[in-house]
Amino acid sequence: MMSSKLLSCGWLQQLLVVLLKLTLSFAGPTNGTECTARGPASYILVFTGHWSPQTFPKQYPLFRPPAQWSKLIAITHNGQHRLFQEGALASIGVQNFAEVGVTVELVKGAKDARKRRDVGAMYRTAGIPTGIGHSSTELLLQPRSPLLSLMVKVIPSPDWFVGVDSLNLCEGGQWKQEMTLDLQPLDSGTDSGFTFSSPNYPTVPQENITRITSQMPNHPANSFFYPRLTELPPIASIRLTRQSRSSARQTPMSNHILPHPIHPQRFSETPLDCEVSMWSSWGLCLGPCSRGGRPPSYPLHPLAAG
Repeated sequence: MMSSKLLSCGWLQQLLVVLLKLTLSFAGPTNGTECTARGPASYILVFTGHWSPQTFPKQYPLFRPPAQWSKLIAITHNGQHRLFQEGALASIGVQNFAEVGVTVELVKGAKDARKRRDVGAMYRTAGIPTGIGHSSTELLLQPRSPLLSLMVKVIPSPDWFVGVDSLNLCEGGQWKQEMTLDLQPLDSGTDSGFTFSSPNYPTVPQENITRITSQMPNHPANSFFYPRLTELPPIASIRLTRQSRSSARQTPMSNHILPHPIHPQRFSETPLDCEVSMWSSWGLCLGPCSRGGRPPSYPLHPLAAG
């Protein structure tokens, strides 16, 4: 009688161990992103563009279209989902957004991930019609989805964007109070254009998402090629500020209104290898160029090779 009881207890313990292993396997890896905060956190997200002809003078887009930023797409999520990842291939949603600003696939992917409880919410802000400007929105992060990812397309560009990948706003049981991040341009690896206004030239085979630097891609035609710089100045930045608001009375904040005045950062002018003047006026021309045309532009301030 005693032996049968011991046998049944041993069998029950083995069953419990198996069930525990199955539960852990379905839960999947946490990647160190678990948040034990007692409640949600509200943040104001402010995106600021620093794209000016002083900091990025090479081929700066003045028209058709002028330098500007697309709408901002942001999601809150856990460690099981990625909006994009530097060093990995871009999804079809990232490709469509980085190339033409279409968000259909990104939204669909976020909705599918939300059904699996991997995404908490998705947010958007209005686009910015100039290279320097702000957009903002309010975020609500839950402990089960403490990561923030976002993308903004550089307009015009072949497939360039700025973004944040899986920024963790919770450390253990505490929500972070404020964060500021400088952003650099990223290449989605789906179009091989070198300049802001390059025609569509698909990259075959597709390449990984990479960071654009002052010397990579290492080609003089590249719009971000500044060999005199060790690194590019930030083309944009984000600031996150936690809000202490009463849960009983919350008023949604317009993404057209900033929580308080923000003054644009001032960066030193970026040097060019050879600064040239505007085109000179039309005139008579003798010699080989007499068939017509305008004289070429001439250097304003020739710089020594460096």
